[in-house]
Amino acid sequence: MKLIILRTNIKNKKKVKRIKPILNKHPQIISWSVDTEDIDKVLRIESTNQLFENEVIELIENNGFQCEDLPEYILV
Repeated sequence: MKLIILRTNIKNKKKVKRIKPILNKHPQIISWSVDTEDIDKVLRIESTNQLFENEVIELIENNGFQCEDLPEYILV
């Protein structure tokens, strides 16, 4: 199992509902959530090891949303 964390522009529950059937139907996605309260509108996906970030980004973008890697921040 692996965790994929991405930044999106999925801003509210209505937009989450638009992608829900797409993500729920994907055979390699075990669970997912979008934190619409977070500034980066973070999409977290728990998936099989066969799913890659670029596939998720393409899937989200093909459905009208922006999606990109979430840069890692180092706290000092």
